[in-house]
Amino acid sequence: MPELPEVETVRRGIAPHLVGRTIARVVVRQARLRWPVPEELATMLPGQVIQRVDRRAKYLLLRTEVGTALFHLGMTGRLRVLPTATPLEKHDHVDLVLASGECLRFNDSRRFGALLWTVEPLEQHPLLQMLGPEPFDALFSGAYLHQRARGRTLAVKTFIMNHRVVVGIGNIYANESLHMAGVDPRRPAGQIVLAEYQRLAVAVRAIMGEAIRQGGTTLRDFVDGDGKPGYFQQSLRVYDRHLAPCTACGESIQRCRLGQRATYYCPRCQR
Repeated sequence: MPELPEVETVRRGIAPHLVGRTIARVVVRQARLRWPVPEELATMLPGQVIQRVDRRAKYLLLRTEVGTALFHLGMTGRLRVLPTATPLEKHDHVDLVLASGECLRFNDSRRFGALLWTVEPLEQHPLLQMLGPEPFDALFSGAYLHQRARGRTLAVKTFIMNHRVVVGIGNIYANESLHMAGVDPRRPAGQIVLAEYQRLAVAVRAIMGEAIRQGGTTLRDFVDGDGKPGYFQQSLRVYDRHLAPCTACGESIQRCRLGQRATYYCPRCQR
């Protein structure tokens, strides 16, 4: 499933081709996605100029003067900017056709993605209003994590993957961040001291930043806006490396399950 770095990579890939462009029409071939594609898209979007392409958590936001279109890639969603005449592929569900002769095409084989529309302030949207800060927001810090973790008995890995605490730290990036910070993923969140959370906040920013620079992690059908796979998978230190030597100390990487997710850690480096 595309995570925050993958979605940010897609945003950076498509934004230069969309900002300032006028939407000529909307073509919906399959409206039954995770939620039905709103019928008002076909009347509200034509004639509108795309002012900005933003991201909040894993939602891509196409802002216009009259409202915002929200894309979610789900598990297998892809967004590409193509000439409108490009032959259709299976599962090409929606085109936002631009006056320039190109289109933003949404393909989703499993249909767990979404295209929604809102005219309300985004911070009030039901899907966005409960989200925690972004990893690169000023609010996100070791002190913030330490305060939110008080009294929490769940594992620290599960805690930082909670999108109400902080958005975008999926399973791969949680494993990698905890290893960089030297924190055992199994420890109760409320027992992690401030200094450890400070290291963890720094590690999260470093891991996420590097993943974005490298274009995300190649998993399943993820490709960026230009059709190129991400390469962060080549930099993974613990994830999916069960019994391989730790890149820091040489100890064998161990695996367990936390919250039904595979968890990888070094028993020597992570305490």
